[in-house]
Amino acid sequence: MTDAVLYGYFRSSAAYRVRIALNLKGLSADHRFIHLRKGEQTQDAYRKINPAGLVPYWIDDDLELAQSLAIIEYLDETHPNPRLLPPDAKGRAIAREIALVVAADIHPIGNLRVLSRLTDMGVDEATRGAWSRHWIETGFEAVEARLAHLPGPFALGDQPTLADICIVPQVFNARRFGVDLTPYKRIVALDAAAAKLDAFAAAEPGRQPDAE
Repeated sequence: MTDAVLYGYFRSSAAYRVRIALNLKGLSADHRFIHLRKGEQTQDAYRKINPAGLVPYWIDDDLELAQSLAIIEYLDETHPNPRLLPPDAKGRAIAREIALVVAADIHPIGNLRVLSRLTDMGVDEATRGAWSRHWIETGFEAVEARLAHLPGPFALGDQPTLADICIVPQVFNARRFGVDLTPYKRIVALDAAAAKLDAFAAAEPGRQPDAE
């Protein structure tokens, strides 16, 4: 795959997920960078590409896709080796459950546009930080409880899945916001296992061409 285009931003955890998936599958894409802090996602040039004004955004021939989980499942179905979802229905359901705790419960209420809106409403930096930590901790409690009953070293055993692809970028965010990760031993161990894989390491925000 050489013609696909991925719009992203180095510190977007959603774009980070897609980078991991691409790396795990050995796929390439033309990475184009949208600087979220400078507001490039709100400018007409990008809105004409993605009216939602968010990253990641995927273009592959005549297919255009927003939403990281939709992009990752598309990649998994069109390039099924290695699989990012378990072979059994129960395993797939659990992987999706964990992924959605991150992507639907934690991430949306702590992303840049929400924090920017809080700023516009007069919420100070310390309170915004407390807000982010609270929701990350709340979500991580649920993830940790689920992982406690699953085999490691990854979320569902020996191989990374969609669950790990979502957890690792959220751990990056947790550290950035100063979350104490001590109570989340299984999450920390999973993150450490992932860091040993080139696919995860190469996707890290600090290693991207647009990193600051």
